[in-house]
Amino acid sequence: PPLGDPFRTVDELIAEVEGKVDAIFVDVHAEATSEKIAMGYHLDGRVQAVVGTHTHVQTADERVLDGGTAYITDVGMTGPLNGVLGMRQEDVLRKFKTQLPTRFEVAEGREQLNGVLIHIDDTTKKATKIERIHLTDQSVFFD
Repeated sequence: PPLGDPFRTVDELIAEVEGKVDAIFVDVHAEATSEKIAMGYHLDGRVQAVVGTHTHVQTADERVLDGGTAYITDVGMTGPLNGVLGMRQEDVLRKFKTQLPTRFEVAEGREQLNGVLIHIDDTTKKATKIERIHLTDQSVFFD
């Protein structure tokens, strides 16, 4: 069956809140990097930030697009560092090796926190800087 158009939908949602909010932060929860990048360009200059999620692996492509929108393809995840997307290694490996249904349990041990810090100009309402945050249990922050 046909699916909804996320580009048209986000345009409609932005129209609903324009003038009512100080900033618009869009989380693009998608598998394909191309979908996230396309959405970033589609919204450039109309929102303050477009941040991709879903793959759990932080990308190193953070930037401010030409129109003043902060962008990153995937912000990453907060949770277990030594798991497979947060799940126990042995569970995920069993699933891949046997192709049988497997219950995934959350991994234990080392931890990580991923995110971004976005600077927005108060006057222009455009992003001026985006900084990746990647902290692990070995970072000074955890001491």
